[in-house]
Amino acid sequence: MNQDVGRVVDAIAGRIREQLQEQARAHVSPKQPCKAGKEQCIGCGWSSARRADDTRTIMNSGAARVGAALDVGHVPSDIAKYIDHTLLKADATKEQLTRLCSEAKQFGFATVCVNPGNVRFCSEQLRGSSVKVCAVVGFPLGATTAAAKAFEARDAIRAGAREIDMVINIGALKSGDYDAVYEDIRKVVESSSPYKVKVILETGQLTDREKIVASTLSKLAKAAFVKTSTGFGPGGATVEDILLMKTVVGDKLEVKASGGVRTSEDAQRMIEAGATRIGASASVAIVTGAKGGAKSGY
Repeated sequence: MNQDVGRVVDAIAGRIREQLQEQARAHVSPKQPCKAGKEQCIGCGWSSARRADDTRTIMNSGAARVGAALDVGHVPSDIAKYIDHTLLKADATKEQLTRLCSEAKQFGFATVCVNPGNVRFCSEQLRGSSVKVCAVVGFPLGATTAAAKAFEARDAIRAGAREIDMVINIGALKSGDYDAVYEDIRKVVESSSPYKVKVILETGQLTDREKIVASTLSKLAKAAFVKTSTGFGPGGATVEDILLMKTVVGDKLEVKASGGVRTSEDAQRMIEAGATRIGASASVAIVTGAKGGAKSGY
């Protein structure tokens, strides 16, 4: 597997380098200022509640999903169906989770995204509604064993999860142990069937070559998505990374841009580069009240 993937990576890297640079130049535009302070923003500086027109622009450009955090407030009904309502903080309480689910039902959000230990509770809260539960696996470090991740995914689905977002084994990837990375993803995909798995690469910790390897392995392991970031690690989504990942996976997989998307213009460039989903709380900030919310990652 290691030698085969190495040959694929080298071939892809040589073929797409010039194409990637040309596409990136075409998509780059001046960075938009962000006026929110750290304590006022969950990660990006715009809100589907307060900047509905910008969110509609993102949706009309092709995004399949955006994100929101707890206490989002009123969201127009035409936007709500694209939102993953997310609460991944370690100190999330039952009261907060109840409110998360109530808001999701009230506004008709696509999913609530929570840690595995909160899946059953949220599934019970959402029984009879159209809102699904998404669970994260191996989150946020990705350093547990493949068997543990597979069990975690299977257990989350038994508890009611209908989407799984897993973090790759970053250390194995950087060590060149491609067999371990492939098996890690494959076992989670197998355990999650028939539900979709999104593979979080944590691109802020990877070289371009490692991003190509990880995207290739995700494709070989039959994941549904590759995704940039957890929101808990360094960096976030960039146009260059989306272009790179999309070039590798083609039409076989979708790409989710998460982290570091600060304006609707940024989001549009991500979509033009190949992303079909944007966000969650680290990518699409939902600012509420005078001080907003605290960053919850993802």
